[in-house]
Amino acid sequence: MSGDLAEPIPDRAELEGDFERRRPAYQSVLEDFQRLVRDRLESAGLHPTIKGRVKTFDSFYKKRIRLLRQARMSSLEKPLPITDIIGIRAVCPFLGDLERAVKILSTEFAVTEIERKGAERSFREFGYESIHLLIELPSELGAARPGLDIRICEVQLRTILQEAWAEVEHELVYKAEFTPFDEPMKRKLAALNANLSLSDIIFQEIRDYQHRLTEELAQRRDDFYAKIEESIDGPFERAQMEAAGDPGHFPELDSKIARDLARGSSEPSISRPAPVSLDDMLLEALYVHNRGRYAEAIRIYSAILESNPSREVAAVIHKHRGMAWFSQSRCEEAIVDFTAALNIDPRCYKAAYFRGVAHNVLEEYVAALEDYDLSLAINPFQFYALYRRAQAYWHLNDYPKVLADCESALRIEPDRQDAATLKRLALEKLKM
Repeated sequence: MSGDLAEPIPDRAELEGDFERRRPAYQSVLEDFQRLVRDRLESAGLHPTIKGRVKTFDSFYKKRIRLLRQARMSSLEKPLPITDIIGIRAVCPFLGDLERAVKILSTEFAVTEIERKGAERSFREFGYESIHLLIELPSELGAARPGLDIRICEVQLRTILQEAWAEVEHELVYKAEFTPFDEPMKRKLAALNANLSLSDIIFQEIRDYQHRLTEELAQRRDDFYAKIEESIDGPFERAQMEAAGDPGHFPELDSKIARDLARGSSEPSISRPAPVSLDDMLLEALYVHNRGRYAEAIRIYSAILESNPSREVAAVIHKHRGMAWFSQSRCEEAIVDFTAALNIDPRCYKAAYFRGVAHNVLEEYVAALEDYDLSLAINPFQFYALYRRAQAYWHLNDYPKVLADCESALRIEPDRQDAATLKRLALEKLKM
């Protein structure tokens, strides 16, 4: 082991003067790089809280001395460089966001090192967790500042709860007289850290569930609207063609319906774990509903309703079960469920609209109009409710109202050709 320092003890006053002269360049490059990091993360769908700082000289000097001492103890020719003179911290809501951020930053920048601090600790230990990345500053940032003497920036990634723990731990441990013999205090800190870690995990599980639920709901909604098109729009358009003396088909519509029906009828039943909670049951019902297994979905929806859920939940389940009935072309049962949903939640404009659609398919056009009126009284900004009401008026030969509803629908969605076509047909009828 060498008896001399790898480098002489630096002159503090000289080092401080040089550091402070460079500080404006440090601050400037920090702001630019912080902006780059924010832009890259936000363009990928992440919206963390981002903080940046230039290291204080006192902290810089202490680290410089510590690295010099380590170099001497390890017989290194030079101490390790200080890589966190400028630092950025991105604080994300959820654990899953952290790995996404690592992947994004690793793709967008030159990452030289990734360290997951705290990952090796057991639940009996306390200490902050964080992901630290060392990233090369983009060359254009350094080129704009010829005197800049750093090429690396540290980026820390934490969840909100990890950030809170780090702040509290700093106050309780590093600024206090805390010794390894404070066993009761160590146990309390370990328990707090475990609770925060568990909270992070639970928050992530809730978010994952919400994402799965949102995806299943979106697919169920798309499939249901396709069924409405199959049941109403297809026959309606064919009737107009036949009235014009052209019994031709609509290949695009036909192939779309065929794909929807084939997907719903041909997918095999997959063995899945039995749902154990109300949330699990709903997710399972949506899963099988989206795959065209309507009888199975109806069975699960019914089981949820038999468990006496809250009125809010019951209204939603009645609406979903009504949609499953409709997808089986069982409009009478669908109407019963949509009515039940409205009895529980009279402001549920979607249930009113869906009930109108079911009446429309049954060619009960007066009842359909009443439901469309109800739905639009609750929410007047619905293209489809206006368009379907125009279709119902068409069947009742009330062409002025067809025209009025088509014009209102086109104000909401001006590029819709179906509404524009029906408007043109109404105008032709009115000119006859």
